[in-house]
Amino acid sequence: MKFLLVFDFDHTIVDENSDTWIVKCAPEKKLPNGLRNSYRPGHWTEYMGRVFVYLGDSGVKEDDMERTMTTIPFTAGMVDLLGFIGKNKELFDCIIVSDSNTVFIDWILKAADFHKVFDEVFTNPAAFSSTGYLTVQSFHAHHCPKCPKNLCKRKVLKEFLDKQLERGVSYTRLVYIGDGGNDLCPVMFLKKDDVAMPRQGYTLEKKIAQLAQDLSPVECSVLVWSSATDIMSYLKLLIKE
Repeated sequence: MKFLLVFDFDHTIVDENSDTWIVKCAPEKKLPNGLRNSYRPGHWTEYMGRVFVYLGDSGVKEDDMERTMTTIPFTAGMVDLLGFIGKNKELFDCIIVSDSNTVFIDWILKAADFHKVFDEVFTNPAAFSSTGYLTVQSFHAHHCPKCPKNLCKRKVLKEFLDKQLERGVSYTRLVYIGDGGNDLCPVMFLKKDDVAMPRQGYTLEKKIAQLAQDLSPVECSVLVWSSATDIMSYLKLLIKE
């Protein structure tokens, strides 16, 4: 018996959006209007690329960024939940699929000593250039019309499961924990024994509810959570089954 836990990151593991949290490093903790208004739907990664150039031009250094990012709060109950998963790793494989970036997630998980809880992190690759500027790239290319152009989480999940099967690993159940609109595509890939856990009051919950209203509900079970304590209660029941 092995379960796969799939976590989103922003507004799920941490209680904020890591990409907007970094703006605390900017002069006066805000971005110029022209930059702020340059975002186009579906092109968030390119927008963040421009934000990182602005921060670099403003003299914001890697250390400043790291200090700021490691003050981001975890969602209520999440520290306990990740501790619980860490103690039960023989039962849970655990991955992150996120539209944040490798540098931010790495900093945050390592500062809180949670990096060992996760088997793999799938997110946009980021690195500091020789001039000290943070650069970010799209995670992959895909043809899914529902997803932002840099990341289709369903594709990531499917490829991960295929790779695990090749290694002889299959899962009794998948549990997908997220909050955003871009989490709907992977949730629609889940089967009837799987569980989607959308965060209460966030886009994912609303979109799942809308599908049910349109009489095309998702195939998996749906359990809404408001604090990570709800997730932990469910996982405790799961391992007793």
